[in-house]
Amino acid sequence: MIERIIIIDKVDPIIFYGVNNANMQLIRNLFPKLRITARGSVIKVIGEDSETAEFERKLKELEAYAEHRNSLNEDIILDIVKGEAPHEIKRDDVIIYGINGKPITGRTPNQQKMVEAVAKNDLTFALGPAGTGKTYVAIALAVRALKNREVRKIILSRPAVEAGEKLGFLPGDMKDKIDPYLQPLYDALEDMIPAVKLKEYMENKVIQIAPLAFMRGRTLNDAIIVLDEAQNTTPHQLKMFLTRLGMNAKMIITGDVTQIDLPRSTSSGLIQALKVLKDVQGIGKIEFGKKDIVRHQLVQRIVDAYEKYDDEQKPAESHVKHHQDHTPEQAKEQ
Repeated sequence: MIERIIIIDKVDPIIFYGVNNANMQLIRNLFPKLRITARGSVIKVIGEDSETAEFERKLKELEAYAEHRNSLNEDIILDIVKGEAPHEIKRDDVIIYGINGKPITGRTPNQQKMVEAVAKNDLTFALGPAGTGKTYVAIALAVRALKNREVRKIILSRPAVEAGEKLGFLPGDMKDKIDPYLQPLYDALEDMIPAVKLKEYMENKVIQIAPLAFMRGRTLNDAIIVLDEAQNTTPHQLKMFLTRLGMNAKMIITGDVTQIDLPRSTSSGLIQALKVLKDVQGIGKIEFGKKDIVRHQLVQRIVDAYEKYDDEQKPAESHVKHHQDHTPEQAKEQ
């Protein structure tokens, strides 16, 4: 009789063991000759050498499945332990499997083009209105790269620009002031990575979420880096960020040039970068439109209404500017 200690550290124990340890109880029943105890990420098994070796091999297969699919159920356990291929529908369009095994896919043609562009290019711009899934797909691609061991870390960033509110008046320390700006990034990650694993990644700085200003002076190697809301960067800030790209790294820049929150006197770094880099090789660009909006159907109607309103305002603004440019004296001369 020998004792083996097996570490299950690639998956959330809650997913692996199941509700009320149902998965673990089934595994025990499938290996009746072994004494099996589980606590946290450590599983101890006592039995004959050949049987404990087989148990460890099957357990690692189950761990790999649970890591990939973010789920594990009794049918899958039975299939894998019996040496059969799991009975599941194979899908080529899945980026990753989110919480509870939910498949995250490119839901529109442009989202699928974004997946392809990121695969082909080390820098990709994803542009378009709110609700088109730019940020969500970018983070899904980052999580996939991390899971596939293609990179060692994920860097997510946003410029901390007030949209009608003042950062300094928010309560708390600097982290408390900045976190609300970064919350959409946390929300996406929580859809894709189990809470225990996400906490571990963040504590170990495998996943880092930081305001754009914190990127200065860094060289980002072996990473996938996502900059969200890039329309709110200044030209100097975006140039600084783009030059952080290191070896074995990819960048995804997302933004909506119709929602710039910078002061009117400040140019958008995103608009400038698109002009400056338009002929540079190795850069992908995907432009999303209203048809790509995947939020509540009302969002598309809201975007349409604002576009119509803006179009109606342009002639009026042009008329006012014409009168401002011509004094009464100039009008008489004309």
